[in-house]
Amino acid sequence: MKKILLAGKTFLAAGLIILSLNSCKKETKQEDPKEVAEDANEQKFDTINDKEDDSEFLVDQAEINLSEIELGKLAQQKGTNPEVKKYGKMLVDEHTKAASEVSALAKAKNFTLPTSVTEDGKEEYNKLNEKSGADFDKKFADMMIDGHEKAIDKLKKAADKATDQDVKLWASNNIPGLTAHLEHAKMLKQTLDKK
Repeated sequence: MKKILLAGKTFLAAGLIILSLNSCKKETKQEDPKEVAEDANEQKFDTINDKEDDSEFLVDQAEINLSEIELGKLAQQKGTNPEVKKYGKMLVDEHTKAASEVSALAKAKNFTLPTSVTEDGKEEYNKLNEKSGADFDKKFADMMIDGHEKAIDKLKKAADKATDQDVKLWASNNIPGLTAHLEHAKMLKQTLDKK
């Protein structure tokens, strides 16, 4: 009987060691910065839906700015057309300014924002980075048109529906700038398509 109990304890101890070793092997997957920010805001404003919607808008804007800055840097490095490089520099400058404004507004409202490029942003960056030469330039122009159309839609919705007046005003004030970016991207695409 003692041998059976001893064998059982040994088996149990060996099982626990194997389980603990296996759990050490599993790497913890880093969470997407956007999800982390949204979760933090959800916890803060769980009972105030209006604030939660406004915080989601600013999280989206932060995500857009971070992504556009990185894509702009990439365009400056890999673009073959001088206009692509110039557009990339403009993106970095304008979206760095916008990121600073969004950050200040979020801080004033006690909203949490992503501080690094999100998984979606990295995926877009990688798709563009795979291209080279004229293919890179054309893909970049297409991405800029698509991205700015979506960003303008989000700004218009926030300018119309945000409950916080500062968020509403910021969204409204940034529609003309992003519209200019969109028009510039469309002209860039036309130029590149002619070549």
